[in-house]
Amino acid sequence: MRTVGLLGGMSAESTTLYYQAMNRLVRERLGGLHSIQLLMWSVDFAPIARMQADGDWQGAGEVLARAAAKLELAGAEAIMIGANTMHLVAEQVQAAVSVPLIHIADATADAVKAAGCSRPLLLATRFTMEKPFYRERLKAQGVEASIPGDAERERLHAIIYDELCQGVISPASKTEVLAMIARASGADCVIFGCTEVGLLLSPDDLDRPVIDTALVHAQAGVDFALS
Repeated sequence: MRTVGLLGGMSAESTTLYYQAMNRLVRERLGGLHSIQLLMWSVDFAPIARMQADGDWQGAGEVLARAAAKLELAGAEAIMIGANTMHLVAEQVQAAVSVPLIHIADATADAVKAAGCSRPLLLATRFTMEKPFYRERLKAQGVEASIPGDAERERLHAIIYDELCQGVISPASKTEVLAMIARASGADCVIFGCTEVGLLLSPDDLDRPVIDTALVHAQAGVDFALS
């Protein structure tokens, strides 16, 4: 088994999902007492969240790049960033290491196409929905994502940072997000494009295919580890 290095803590709530999912997937494939061979660097998210809000992506990227280099030094044979938004600095992180970076948008595009879809609704932080880094990477692979309207994007962003990242699961917020999805026209599937969205919604809540980015990214990490 190859060793995967995970940059976590963004947020700690979804990093827990990564750890559980990757260990479950390895056990399902290898059986018995097998588990993932994983190195993790869990950051303090508060300073990074401030950098995001201030538009200091260079500074945030430097934090992750330094952590990635330490994971490689410790023996990681690939790097994963356990957050969609922080893939805005993926190139900066990749430049800091000689091992591959397993990109969450690539795993997401593959999963959308495997579901027979091409026009997903992207539910994520404002940064991931509005900045080009994520949707353009999907588009380059034949996936044309749409996003909610302005007010809905603002509200979803607040739900993610003020609630989900802090372990708060609100039935009222769930109802709001489901209403956003219901109002979206033309989407043939839904991307849970923030690794915390799966804490609030389940695929069983929706009438169309769901791509949970935390889970498909975890699968890509396991595929690398066992390849």
